[in-house]
Amino acid sequence: MPSSDRPILLLTTGGTIDKIYFDALSDYQVGDSVVTRLLEIARVQRPFRVEGVLRKDSLDLTDADRMQIRARIVAAPEALIVVTHGTDTMTDTAKALAGLAAKTIVLVGALAPARFGDSDASFNLGMAVAAVQLAAPGVYIAMNGTVFAADRVVKDRARGAFVASDR
Repeated sequence: MPSSDRPILLLTTGGTIDKIYFDALSDYQVGDSVVTRLLEIARVQRPFRVEGVLRKDSLDLTDADRMQIRARIVAAPEALIVVTHGTDTMTDTAKALAGLAAKTIVLVGALAPARFGDSDASFNLGMAVAAVQLAAPGVYIAMNGTVFAADRVVKDRARGAFVASDR
């Protein structure tokens, strides 16, 4: 199948990208995924499929949750996978996804909910969709205008950004 016809699977797991906020007295809660709507707004023409796996803050993800994400990727017929994920434990999930031959996996999230006007969600998701089409098989993280090899990135909370690491 030509590269331009290969469909992309987008797995949603929750995290800030899908959080909703009711009022100043409420906590953020993970709501229904906005990924399909963001791709529609962007007029994405490439074939894609969105599948919900979890609706959790990434701090609440367990090893069993990570194995569930991995199993969904292994079972998927698509070779191009984007995973929306909370940023706090994104690198932990990336480690759990390492070694899946012939799959290109890009994890992506947001530092502000997609429902906020000044969110980085749309930009980050667009980066992830582009990266998954161009990158070699492996696991990557697309955040802050950069695509990182998943084993060479950390979240720098002080800077509010993902940065390259020599790990």
